Amino acid sequence: MTTTQHTSNPAVLQRNRWPAVAAVAVGTFLLVTAEQLPIGLLSAVGGTLRISEGTAGLMVTGASIVAALAAPVVPLVIGRLDRRILLLALMGLMTAANTISTVAPNLGVMLASRVLVGIAIGGFWAVAAGLAVRLVTETAVPKATAIIFGGVGAANVLGVPLGTALGGFAGWRLAFAALSVLALVVLVVLVAVLPPLVATQPVGLAQLAEQFRNPGARAGILATFLLVTGHFAAYTFVGPVLRELSGISPEFVGPLLLGFGVAGVAGNFLAGALIGQSVHRTVFGIAAGLAVLLLLYPLLGRVPIGAVLLLIAWGLVFGGVSVSLQTWMIKAAPTAVEAASALWVAVFNLAIGLGALAGGLVVDAVSLPAMLIFAGVLLTLAALAVWTHRPSDRDAG
Repeated sequence: MTTTQHTSNPAVLQRNRWPAVAAVAVGTFLLVTAEQLPIGLLSAVGGTLRISEGTAGLMVTGASIVAALAAPVVPLVIGRLDRRILLLALMGLMTAANTISTVAPNLGVMLASRVLVGIAIGGFWAVAAGLAVRLVTETAVPKATAIIFGGVGAANVLGVPLGTALGGFAGWRLAFAALSVLALVVLVVLVAVLPPLVATQPVGLAQLAEQFRNPGARAGILATFLLVTGHFAAYTFVGPVLRELSGISPEFVGPLLLGFGVAGVAGNFLAGALIGQSVHRTVFGIAAGLAVLLLLYPLLGRVPIGAVLLLIAWGLVFGGVSVSLQTWMIKAAPTAVEAASALWVAVFNLAIGLGALAGGLVVDAVSLPAMLIFAGVLLTLAALAVWTHRPSDRDAG
């Protein structure tokens, strides 16, 4: 694997390229939204393709597991290829993949298109994580990094609600078609604003393995896996939960998920303020809060008012996940940020896929309430993993 390093040579980098930063941020938003879009469309897609909601969840699982594999593999395979060319190719792949999803006649074709989506997500996200140092001057790197990862955080809380609303209004096929058109637009913008991004310093597989010997990085990876798996085991089926368990009419599901997303944006800013005081306490609070909310849902979420309050609180707490866990990994591995970030992206996406798969298995085999309890148990384990880690000054303090 290679990385793209910052250079202080003013002849190389004399000004900030904020349009390029913004375009990459929109690209990450679009790709992570594409990964999670089927969550809000499971019932509609399942009805058209004549499959169960649990089976429809494979659309999320397939894309996420492939993205987890692509995150470390794509940069390794392409070597020193100009990252600009790579990002353009991956956005083109995203455009084609969502076009195939739009016209998919059966589950096989749909899953094939989702494999392509996964390759685009994993490769783009992993490379985007280290681009700030190539697009802005050194003093502006923290701000640029926050903007790029803001696309991920926004997609995690707003992508699904927006896709659900569009799918409910115009149909699930048009929701995928809209993603394809937007990906094409982003591709054109990237062509216009991205400078050449030649890879320089090599980063070997040994650096990835080294993170597992770093106590702070190891704890962050474990917490990420348990927390994200638990969340997506439940959130993948939030639509059926709201309709079938809470008795909420289908026409209100989209607006409620939008409320979840708005609360998530607020949670992102709140977590951003809290991690300045303590990353460790912030991540623990997020994991513990999510565990409590999901374990309470089978009891208090059986009436609409209880469901709405729990859903908004869920969105608020989950909104801080991306920024807090990414900050944890950066603090835990300050001399190997790109290696730690690539590993984190892989684990995050793997957890999305496994969470969707596990949640679907529990839903099909047992029930929706059992799935919520299962998710709550995983989140409790995530909180325990964070609590038992003793942070030092060099990692997630």
